[in-house]
Amino acid sequence: MSTQNLEISNTQTDLSEENREASSEHAKVVRFHQTGDVSVLRMETLPILAPEKDEVQIKVRAIGLNRAEVMFRNGAYIETPELPSRLGYEASGVVEAVGSEVTNVKVGDFVSTVPAFSMSKFGVYGESANVPSYAVVKSPVNFTAAQSASIWMQYITAYGALIDIGKLARDQFVLITAASSSVGVAAIQIARSRGAKVIATTRRETKKQFLLDKGADHVVVTDQEDLVFTIEQLTEGEGVALIFDAIGGPLLSDLAEVAGQGGMIIEYGALDGAETPYPLFTALAKGLTIRGYTLFELTQDMTRLEHAKAFLMPLFESGVLIPEIDKVFSFHNIAKAHEYMESNQQMGKIVVDLTL
Repeated sequence: MSTQNLEISNTQTDLSEENREASSEHAKVVRFHQTGDVSVLRMETLPILAPEKDEVQIKVRAIGLNRAEVMFRNGAYIETPELPSRLGYEASGVVEAVGSEVTNVKVGDFVSTVPAFSMSKFGVYGESANVPSYAVVKSPVNFTAAQSASIWMQYITAYGALIDIGKLARDQFVLITAASSSVGVAAIQIARSRGAKVIATTRRETKKQFLLDKGADHVVVTDQEDLVFTIEQLTEGEGVALIFDAIGGPLLSDLAEVAGQGGMIIEYGALDGAETPYPLFTALAKGLTIRGYTLFELTQDMTRLEHAKAFLMPLFESGVLIPEIDKVFSFHNIAKAHEYMESNQQMGKIVVDLTL
């Protein structure tokens, strides 16, 4: 199957949706019937189902891509797909219908989605999407459709680690690995808004200036520089108070070395893919906290989620936090967008625009 344009079929809705009320209207939706590479993605025409009592129906204008969706498509994510499966966490668009119990938004509102649901059931890769009302937020008034589809996954992930858990304070050193990702850029912006001193890492020299422009105080190019030595120099031996790591694997030992006394390492990804040995003796000597984390800690806890939105929304509306859009694809090129994400070339968010 060509990844340039997805194969289109007139598949009817799967059995789990047969008893849902459907209108006479249909929408194109991206699903997959088996896990694998981008060739498993299929664009299908399905009936538009009426929202349940606690759901919101959105006419989608833009979709923000996340690495979680690539992992989900490959069958290597924390959620197992229920085949045939939808996918996609983040979209923006206009509310077309609401369930009888929905009170937080109304028809005509421009909204975006928070990753707080099962992709198999509510995935937003489509012209129309029904999602739980608790996962729908009115978009910042000054944001475009592309920007509105590019905020909640990355900024809640970064907020949860740096603020909710890490309690990042002014003048503390924070280390952000794989910092050119959308989450990495969000973390840089949030850390700077708190007055922290940001050290970012990237493997590629070509991304160094980008990260400096985004607000990093220092950038370590790990393919060219010794991470432990460089950070020891930058912190004058103090070490890093908080480390936000997307890589895992053997790198964790180096991160423990650069952590300060009583420091915290938050692991939120596994880009390395290799086993991650626990640096026991360094952790004992320094009294380190090393913990795993996903944004679902916040998005499945309504109190913490409301705190996240209350922290982030004013910063969106004041322009302190602005999502970085790397590249925009058309809907029929969504497989190409997945391929681009897997190439690791992006600096910021990859967006699919349904108006193209």
